[in-house]
Amino acid sequence: MTNRGPGTAFTPAVSRWIGGLGRLRDVVRQEVLAAQIAGLPQLSGPARVLDVGCGQGTQAIRLARAGHRVTGLEPDARLLEVFRAALAAEPPDVAARVRLVEGRGEAAPALAGGGFDLVACHGVLMYLDDLTPMLAALSASAAPGGVISLLVRNGLAVAMRDGLRGDWAGALAAFGSRDYVNRLGLRVRAHAPEDIDIALAPLGWRRVAWFGVRVFTDHLDSQAPAAGLPEMLAAEREAGSRDPYRSVAALLHLVYQRAAG
Repeated sequence: MTNRGPGTAFTPAVSRWIGGLGRLRDVVRQEVLAAQIAGLPQLSGPARVLDVGCGQGTQAIRLARAGHRVTGLEPDARLLEVFRAALAAEPPDVAARVRLVEGRGEAAPALAGGGFDLVACHGVLMYLDDLTPMLAALSASAAPGGVISLLVRNGLAVAMRDGLRGDWAGALAAFGSRDYVNRLGLRVRAHAPEDIDIALAPLGWRRVAWFGVRVFTDHLDSQAPAAGLPEMLAAEREAGSRDPYRSVAALLHLVYQRAAG
């Protein structure tokens, strides 16, 4: 699940994104997000999952290992090749539970079908000028009683990263703004939970859970440490699940459910 959108905005940064895989910020993001997803009650048994903007497939493969059937939808051919290479190293039963589709998230119902128990769209919305077509597509792809899992840049605390890095001019400029330049050099947009609540409410969705991702480590761009990583991840998971820490995380994981029937 890559930190990018489904259109052309992310295309120039694909090589930079791939180069950052496995570094500390990526490891924290993937591990913390995976733990939060695994704890969703809708995934207590085998489920049908649609991963919109699946990228290199980190989360999709984890879900397939857990016994879920996963459809990965991704517009970038290079990222799909990385995904396929990773999938080739998995046991045959895991690989058999994954279907890859090339295309844009806004066309998800036509390309991937519907009736999914979990529709994930992680690190995509920050690249979109208009959320409405994407959210409508995610909604149409979900089963009655299913859930939507979104990972967005935290609009509650846009200044945190620059402040932690000691970029005081950048921090001052970030106050009162939802726009920022990310680590890939792209100008994108942050969202507060209420922004997404308002956008999804007309489609019948309500937020049932939310978490922070990368509370303590967003400003670090080093390799993942050889020692101390389990404790670091435990601290990040704990901080992301409680106030006030989750409110200042770099990313917010928002979970929505729609009434069945």
